[in-house]
Amino acid sequence: MQIFSFKMNIKRVVCGISGGVDSAVAALLLKRKGYDVVGLFMKNWDIRDEKGKCSSDEELEDAAWVCKTLNIPFHEVNFVKEYWNEVFSDFIKDYSSGITPNPDILCNRNVKFKHFLNYAISKFGAQAIATGHYAQTSVGYDLDTIDPRIGVSLLCSKDKEKDQTFFLSQITQSALQKTIFPVGDLLKSEVKQIASQAGLERIAKKRESMGICFIGTRNFHNFIEEYIEPKEGPFIDVETGKQIGSHKGTHYWTIGQRCHIGGKHAAYFVCEVRPYSKEVIVAPGYDHPALFSEVFRTDPCHWIQAPLQSVHQSKSFEAEFRFQHKHRLIGCSGYLEDSRFCVVKLSMPMRAITPGQYAVFYKDNVCLGSSRILEIGPSRFDLGVTEKIQFPKDLS
Repeated sequence: MQIFSFKMNIKRVVCGISGGVDSAVAALLLKRKGYDVVGLFMKNWDIRDEKGKCSSDEELEDAAWVCKTLNIPFHEVNFVKEYWNEVFSDFIKDYSSGITPNPDILCNRNVKFKHFLNYAISKFGAQAIATGHYAQTSVGYDLDTIDPRIGVSLLCSKDKEKDQTFFLSQITQSALQKTIFPVGDLLKSEVKQIASQAGLERIAKKRESMGICFIGTRNFHNFIEEYIEPKEGPFIDVETGKQIGSHKGTHYWTIGQRCHIGGKHAAYFVCEVRPYSKEVIVAPGYDHPALFSEVFRTDPCHWIQAPLQSVHQSKSFEAEFRFQHKHRLIGCSGYLEDSRFCVVKLSMPMRAITPGQYAVFYKDNVCLGSSRILEIGPSRFDLGVTEKIQFPKDLS
């Protein structure tokens, strides 16, 4: 729970203004608490879609309107180069290698809570930044009370449906100690109500943006063709090893995705992508055992605050896990194989665990951190399991 009695040594806060209702209410709440609030719009992308639109233009107009309505200074900063070099280039590289990346996590780690934070401090003399993320910290607004030896914990938001700690799981401790999440203790419905009552109804009624920012409303296949040359290859049935169709390129496909293969009675789903041989391995049925595994290896874990005590003592840990934002948490155990890898074993098989995604770890209401999934262990089909699994939809 956030703490609301606070000292005012922290005076100036730069609030990221996106043009949406969450960041607008974040700035409003900060102003009501007496902070010197500066609104800062961050531009990360400047290429127009096939309709001649760049969504950031509209968001910029709304962000400026919000700051004018709240009577706070409005500024904008261009991080297009940083975003291209530190997020988008990796996105394209991963898809070319048959890996499915998560650009939102990379953007938070490399841009919002690094370049944006540094810019806010150096340009505006801010003592802290704020965003409209649905998350909380163990100190709330009381950044002055932080004990550097203990640090700050990243806590889940009050609104469990909107919780965004998953996307913040690579944030550094130094950045978290300079960050406030004003809407983290509110429900989305409460945020919209506050906005409407404060004269921000135009923003409260906006349709919420979804998906990857640089793709916008475009078809993903059309978008990715602009950056990766299509190379045809076969769909291979995992059960027979035979070709049952062809595709335009492995970079169009990710594990768990349905393939519409003509002339087949069953629906087929991707269970493996092999970019070097151009093969996409597919399995008949949503619940096919080739889609399920319970062991995988990751990069070294990024711990937001500090590793669990067990990590120091036995190089292992127990936690809860998800690799997709909306998935229900399930139990897991992790073992630090060496300084380069972590092996994670789940309490039950999971469908479509995907290299390039992040294994995000939780303990109670705390987001501990995350690690990038590198490779998946044997599927249940590889282990000789033939029956299909009745899998809860909220885990898939």
